[in-house]
Amino acid sequence: MSVVGINLGNSYASIAVFTKEGHAECIANQDGERQIACAVSFHGEQIYIGNQAKLQLVKNEENTIIGFRNVLGKKFSEIEQKTRVASAKIIQHPDLPDIPAYRVQILAPSPKPLVVPHSKANTPLHSSAPTPRAEPSPTTRVLTVIEVTSIFIRDLIQSAEAFLGTKVEGAVITIPQSFDEKAKEDLGKACKEAGVEVLQMLEEVGAVVGATTEVGWDQALSGGDESDASTLPKDRTQLVVDLGASGTSVSILSIREGLGYVLGSTYTTEASAALIDDKLVKFFAADFTKKTKIALPLPLSSSSSDAKPSIQDARAEHKLRLAIEHTKRTISASPGAATCSIESLKEGMDYTGSINRMRFDMLISTVYAEVAKAVTSLLATEGGEEGVDAHDIDEIVYIGGSSCLPGLDERLSLQVGLRSDEDHIPEGTKPRPPVQRNGVSTGTGGVSDPTTVLARGCAIQAALLFKLAQSASTSEAEKELKDAFTNGGEVNKVQATTRTIGVVLPCAGSSNVPHYVASLKGVFIPLIHRETALPARRSVSLEISLAEQEEKRKVVAEVWEVKESVRSEKVVSKSTGGASGDDDDDEPEETTIKHVEIAPLTLLGVVTLIPKLALPPIKTTGKLAKGAPKGGWTTQVEIKCVVGIEGSVEVEVAEVGGLAGKEGGEGARERVYVAGLGV
Repeated sequence: MSVVGINLGNSYASIAVFTKEGHAECIANQDGERQIACAVSFHGEQIYIGNQAKLQLVKNEENTIIGFRNVLGKKFSEIEQKTRVASAKIIQHPDLPDIPAYRVQILAPSPKPLVVPHSKANTPLHSSAPTPRAEPSPTTRVLTVIEVTSIFIRDLIQSAEAFLGTKVEGAVITIPQSFDEKAKEDLGKACKEAGVEVLQMLEEVGAVVGATTEVGWDQALSGGDESDASTLPKDRTQLVVDLGASGTSVSILSIREGLGYVLGSTYTTEASAALIDDKLVKFFAADFTKKTKIALPLPLSSSSSDAKPSIQDARAEHKLRLAIEHTKRTISASPGAATCSIESLKEGMDYTGSINRMRFDMLISTVYAEVAKAVTSLLATEGGEEGVDAHDIDEIVYIGGSSCLPGLDERLSLQVGLRSDEDHIPEGTKPRPPVQRNGVSTGTGGVSDPTTVLARGCAIQAALLFKLAQSASTSEAEKELKDAFTNGGEVNKVQATTRTIGVVLPCAGSSNVPHYVASLKGVFIPLIHRETALPARRSVSLEISLAEQEEKRKVVAEVWEVKESVRSEKVVSKSTGGASGDDDDDEPEETTIKHVEIAPLTLLGVVTLIPKLALPPIKTTGKLAKGAPKGGWTTQVEIKCVVGIEGSVEVEVAEVGGLAGKEGGEGARERVYVAGLGV
C-alpha cells in the first residue's frame, strides 16, 4: 500500500509501512537508521537531516535545530527562554508578530552564469563569453517552526518512497496528547508543504492499540492463518508508559476485542530521558576529571553561572551525550557493564569509562521513582470511585528507547505492586526477538518493541483508512465511519460500561469460557466486561447440564450487573530454616495475595428456555468418545449480549444443537430486553 505511518517524536522519529506480506514493519532511511533523530542542520550549502544532523552539534551547534516538534503551535511569548539551548536559538520572527523562528548561517548559491544571446544580424558584440561563476556568499536564513518540520517530514517521505518504489499517497502521523488545535494546524501545514496528505493525526495511545493488536489487524487485512494468533487475551487492561525526552506520559487503556478505550492519562516533567542523560553526563564528566585532573563542569544546563560556557566544554558535552546513547543501548541489552569511549574529549585527552547495571540503576533511581509515583497516582484517581487496582493491569506497554531500561520494569513491579506471577502478560513488558511469520522474520522486535510500536500502529491505521477510502460504498454507515476518522467533535466521543454484565447459570459443564464463581446461586459467566466501549456485542457458547426429570429440564439464565473488586489477603508462612536446621532461627514470612471478588448489584432480567435439542445420557461400558457427555442430559446454548449506545441491554439465549453437532431440528430461543441503564 502506498501509505505510511510516521511516529514524530520530539527527539526521534520512525517510519513504518505495510510490506507485501501484509505486515507493518519499521523501515530504515537512506543512512540505514530506523530511529531517525529529529534534527536539521545547515552547513554551508549542505542540509543534514537525522543522525548526521545531530553529529553537527559538536562543531556546528548554532546552525543545528533540534526539539522543534514541541514548539509547534506555540507563540514566541509562550516559549520559556532558557539560559542555554543546545541548538540554534529560538528568535522572534522579524516579519511575523509573535511567531518563533530559527536563524541559521548558510552559504547562498552563486548566481547562474549570464548567457549572452547571439544577434540575428550577426552584429559583433562586446563579448560572447558568459559571466564567470561567482563564489557562494555567506548569508542568514530565517526559518519558522513549520518550515523546519516540513523539511524533516519531506525527508521521511522520500525514504518511504525509496522503499516502496512509488509515491506516498497518504500518511497517519502521531501527535502527543498535549497537542492543541493550533499545534495540529501547524503540523498539517508542515505536512502539506512537504507534499504529503495526512489521513489522520493519531494520538499516541491510539497507535498503541493498533500495534499491540497487530496480529489481529494483519489477519483482517491479509488473511493470515490462526496459527499466528497472539497469546494475549481479547479483554485486558494495558498500562502504557512513555518515557520521553521532555517528560513521561502514563495512560491506562481497556482493550476489549481489539477496541481500545482510554481510562485516564497523566503527564509529568519530573521524569524524562533528558534527566537520565544529565545524570550520566555528570557521572562520566566527574570520572574524566578524576582520571585526567582536567576540570569538566558538566552538564552546562545545570550551571548556576550566567557566564557563557567555553567552546571546549560545550563540545565536550555534545560528545558525551552522543556517546551516552550507545551506552544506554548497551546497558539495556546486556546484563554486564557498558562503556563510554570518546576521542579527544577535552584538551586532546581521550576518555574511556564504564558503568555496570547496578551503578546505573542507582544513579537514575530517582527518575524511576518519579515514573512509579505517576503510575500510582493515576491508578488511584482513574477507573471510578474505587480507582484501578494494580492487580487489574494485565499488560505493560513501554514506549521509546529509554523505556527499554530493565531497571524501570523492575521498579514499577516493586513500587506499584503489579502482578509478577504467571498471569502477568509478558508480551508488553519487554522487547521480544523478531517474530517469525510463515518463515519470514519481521525484524521489528515483536509487536511491543518500544522503539517501533507507535510507527507500526500508525501504519496499521493508515492501511485501514486506505482501504476505507478505496471502498465504493456510499451508505450512511460508511459515511459516518469516514467522518469519525477525518472530523472530530461529538462523533468521536464514546461511552463505556462501568460495570461487568454477565449471566448466572445454575450449573455449567465443560467450557472454554472463563467464569467466576459468584456469591450467587450458580456460576457467573461475564459477557461484557467493564470499560467496554459502546456499542458492544459479545457471545459465548457452552454446554449446559440439565435435570433428569423432564418437567425440570430447563435453562434459567439470570442477567446481572456485578461489581468487581480486588481483595488483599496477607498470608504468614514459616520459612524452611537455615543450614543448621534449627527451628529457632526461622522467621515468618508475610506475603500479600490478591483475589478478584464479584458482588451482585442489579438483576437486569431472567431468561427461561425449555430445550428442544437436549441429548440423553449415553449408556456404554466402553470408553466414551471424545466430546461425549459423561452422563446426564445436556444441550448446547449460545448466549448473546448487546449493549447499545444509550445503555440498553439485550440478552438472547438460543439452543444451537446437542453435543458433537447432533441436530434435532430448530432449537429453542428466548431473549430479555432492558431499556437504557446509563451504563
